[in-house]
Amino acid sequence: MSRRIFDESRIHPAIRAHIGGKPEHQQTVADIEAALPQHDVVVVGMRQNPFPKKARELLDAAGQRYHYLEYGSYFSEWKQRGAIKMWTGWQTFPMIFVKGAFIGGFNDLKALMDSGELKTLLSDNA
Repeated sequence: MSRRIFDESRIHPAIRAHIGGKPEHQQTVADIEAALPQHDVVVVGMRQNPFPKKARELLDAAGQRYHYLEYGSYFSEWKQRGAIKMWTGWQTFPMIFVKGAFIGGFNDLKALMDSGELKTLLSDNA
């Protein structure tokens, strides 16, 4: 994977403590990480964005259980969502995890469902 991360040696020492964000932003990521081993499917979304709702509707129609975490709307909790975006490297919502692995957003979920790969990922043998 060619995900670029800014080299820590190029960050001025005076601001290094601020790079990780406030404790509540770090807690947002910790809450998601804690949910991953407890649920086969985790959907992270936000109010007003139609795609988290579409992802949940798709999973509901397939009878697939999931855990939903919601972080604000376009008008609130943007710093918490920013922490999640920096953690995953993904810029949009929803963010969907299957068996602890990040699989992308709504279109990625739909493609996995259409191909049958989601069932394979969720099987006990995967």
